[in-house]
Amino acid sequence: MALGLGALGWSPAAFWAATPREFAAALGRRRGPEPLSRDAFERLLAAYPDPGPSG
Repeated sequence: MALGLGALGWSPAAFWAATPREFAAALGRRRGPEPLSRDAFERLLAAYPDPGPSG
């Protein structure tokens, strides 16, 4: 709230109406990490195989 109301100068109504994505964008924050690629996923599957239902 301190950032929204203070640093950004938003009104309380604007602060409470904003979505988390809008708030992050207003603060200049970038998106989260890139999604896992298929290749990276395949490497994880190979490194940590599923033991299956028995164990």
